[in-house]
Amino acid sequence: MDFTQQLQACVTQANQALSRFIAPLPFQNTPVVEAMQYGALLGGKRLRPFLVYATGQMFGVSTATLDAPAAAVECIHAYSLIHDDLPAMDDDDLRRGLPTCHIKFGEAN
Repeated sequence: MDFTQQLQACVTQANQALSRFIAPLPFQNTPVVEAMQYGALLGGKRLRPFLVYATGQMFGVSTATLDAPAAAVECIHAYSLIHDDLPAMDDDDLRRGLPTCHIKFGEAN
């Protein structure tokens, strides 16, 4: 498998892991959970989870075992982007060509 194929497999794995970890959260269909899903699941290259999976693979760790750390790293990254877009920071209206979280869901969410 070449790098592009490995990266795409990682994107799929990371997206599935993120969805699995967000799905059991209480209060589904509330603005805060919808904002979390929007910020974490909507796009991105998933390079950080790729590094988690690649490092784990070097040490013989199963992909399933790496899902939680990969999702956690991606959530931290998503948080940093959402925080950076807030009016008190960069006050960006768009992220990846779509409305930022504070534009779509309000600054409180």
